This record gives sequence, C-alpha cells and structure tokens, in this order.
Amino acid sequence: MLKEFKAFIAKGNVMDMAVGIIVGAAFTAIVKSMVADLINPIIGIFTGGLDFTNRFVVISGDVAPGTSLEAAREAGASIFAYGSFVMAVINFLIIAFVVFMLVRYVNKVKSLAEKPEEVVPEVPAGPSELDILIEIRDSLKK
Repeated sequence: MLKEFKAFIAKGNVMDMAVGIIVGAAFTAIVKSMVADLINPIIGIFTGGLDFTNRFVVISGDVAPGTSLEAAREAGASIFAYGSFVMAVINFLIIAFVVFMLVRYVNKVKSLAEKPEEVVPEVPAGPSELDILIEIRDSLKK
C-alpha cells in the first residue's frame, strides 16, 4: 500500500495540483489584500466613507450602536453580517476574473504552439540544368 501511495504522489498531475493549491492560496491572500486595501477605499469614496466589512444587522443580543463587527461577535450577539458577504462576493468576482484571464491566455498560447506552421505551396519549377543538358545530348545524338 505504501508503494501505491508513493506512485500516486509521484504522478505529475498530483504534483501539479499541489503546486496549484499552494499558488492559489497565496493568490487569494493577494486578492484579499487588494480588496481590503485598494478597492474598499475606492468604494468608500463613492459611498461616502461606507466600509462594507463592518456592516451588519443585529438579529438578537444587546449590542450598542456603532459597535464593530468583531466586538458584536465577541459579545455573543447573533448578527447578520451582510458586509462581510458583500466583500466575499467582490473577492470571488475578482479571483474568478483573473483566473478567467489566465486560462484564456494559456489557451491562446497553447493554440499558437499547436498550430502547424504555414506550409508554402510548392511552385512547380522548370526542368533542372541536368534535365536540359540530357535533352540537348539526346537531341544531338539523333
């Protein structure tokens, strides 16, 4: 069983998948930072400083107005954190778009690599010099 496991792990597609997961996790961290540090402030400009990450509705529990999302969660209140959901949707859309662009680029490169080189049609050439000399020789023999 151990040999089978080693053979499974040694396959190229398993290693490729592992590398993809690791790169994907790192990429997710970059996108989260981009959304939190770059996109949220821009959205805040257009929405009058509204920060979606701390937007929530208290369903049950005693939470003072103006309390942050973390403080409300620590207080044990039941909350509807729609701001976190909005940010998760924005993160997903950005990641999906970047992955789409990456796959599109890879497919384009693959199609160019697989495309056969243009074959120039052969133009029928006239008789070679040797053919002409043989024809002259044969004509002189007659």
